[in-house]
Amino acid sequence: MDIKHIYDLSVTLETYMPIWPTNPLLDIKPVSILPRDGYNAEIYSSSTHTGTHIDAPYHMIENGNTIDKIGLDKLVGEGYSIKINVKGTEINANELKNKWKKEYDNKFILLNTGWYKKRGFTKEFQYDFPGLSEDAADFLIEHKIKLIGIDTLGIEPYAHQDFKVHKKLLSNGIVIIEDLANLDELIEEKKYLIIALPLKIKNASGSMARVIAIDME
Repeated sequence: MDIKHIYDLSVTLETYMPIWPTNPLLDIKPVSILPRDGYNAEIYSSSTHTGTHIDAPYHMIENGNTIDKIGLDKLVGEGYSIKINVKGTEINANELKNKWKKEYDNKFILLNTGWYKKRGFTKEFQYDFPGLSEDAADFLIEHKIKLIGIDTLGIEPYAHQDFKVHKKLLSNGIVIIEDLANLDELIEEKKYLIIALPLKIKNASGSMARVIAIDME
C-alpha cells in the first residue's frame, strides 16, 4: 500500500512549556556551539511524562511493566480518532457509546477534545481539562481497545487524584498516550495506521514519544 499522508500528532518540546502542573518544567540548553566547537549539541532535563508521552503500567501499578517492556504490537496498529463534544471535565460512557462503531473494537482510539489548541500557562489548560470517567474506562475495557490517547494533559480530569481511570486502563493492558496534538487533522471514522514510539528507557514509568498517524489509502 502507498502512503498518502503522514500526520504528526506530537507537541513540540521546548523550554518551559506547559506540562502537568506538579512536574518540573522542561529545560533545554545548548552545550556545544558550531562556531566554537565544530558541532551543535544540547542537553535537556524533564520528567519522562512531558509533552506527548506514553504511560507504562508501572506508572500506577507497583509490579506493572515498565516502558521498555511494552510490546511493539501495542504501539503500532490500526486506529481511529473520535471527536468529543466537551461538556464539563468528564467524558462519560454515554458520550463514547453515541460515537462508537463496531470497527473500533480492539483498535487504537484517539480522543479529540480540541484542548491542545488551548495550550498555555492558564488555569483552564492545566487544571480544567476533560478526561475519562470511570464508566468510560470500563466501556473501553469492555470493547477491548489496545491503546487510548487524548489531547489533554491527563487521561482523567485533574481533580481525580485517586487515578482510578489510569489504574483500570493500565491494569487491563491498555496503553495510554497523553498530550497529543493536531487531532483535528484526522478525519473521524477514518482508519489510520497509528505509530506511537517511546524512548526505550530501562525501568521507566513512561516516556516522551513521537506519535504519528499514517493514511494508507
